[in-house]
Amino acid sequence: MNHSLLELPFEQTALEPYISAETISYHYGKHHAGYVNKLNALIEGTEYEDKPLEHIIKYARDAIYNNAAQIYNHDFYWKGLNNKPTAPSVELLGLIERDFGSMKEFEDAFLAAGASLFGSGWVWLTISNNNMLEIKMTSNADTPIRHGDIPLLTCDVWEHAYYIDYRNGRAAYLSNWWKLVNWSFVSNNLSEFLNDPIAGYNQSCNDLTSVCEYVDFMQKNEHTPS
Repeated sequence: MNHSLLELPFEQTALEPYISAETISYHYGKHHAGYVNKLNALIEGTEYEDKPLEHIIKYARDAIYNNAAQIYNHDFYWKGLNNKPTAPSVELLGLIERDFGSMKEFEDAFLAAGASLFGSGWVWLTISNNNMLEIKMTSNADTPIRHGDIPLLTCDVWEHAYYIDYRNGRAAYLSNWWKLVNWSFVSNNLSEFLNDPIAGYNQSCNDLTSVCEYVDFMQKNEHTPS
């Protein structure tokens, strides 16, 4: 199976002035594309050659895992951005208010998490199997689906996501990134999960086989994959 680079859901100039076309040309065109090319080279002739992305994320380690997870994370990041105003669904807003107090309190907590994450990584809004929203931070390429959590939203806080535009000003990047969040994408992710929890695993590059394998694996092992 040859993994492909996600087609951006917007023009490279669409997120300006908050995220420049230059940043996207490097972030998407070099870093994200580099993970895709590297993964395809790494899995050639291995047990992962014909496996879907989530299978690789679940079972692989080291460079193969890192590149697969970074593809998934970046796919999710780009889909979560939009240059047009969007709003959370009533369903999503209700859960945010229940679990964080208010939309503003959720924003403050999410951006604070992103600013405090040491080194490179990702900040996520996830939903657990008991329908609780949580803010999770993962380092480097780590991703919630490796640990049985359902991602709804992510922000990339690797320096390559913001250094051209903001230098080391991560907090300024986070504040402006928030203005671009595609709440329709987040709301749809929540709706899929609430209507069918299995579908919560069916994000960017999943297929039904890998979803069922994942659920079966979790049920049999009753612990988080290491």
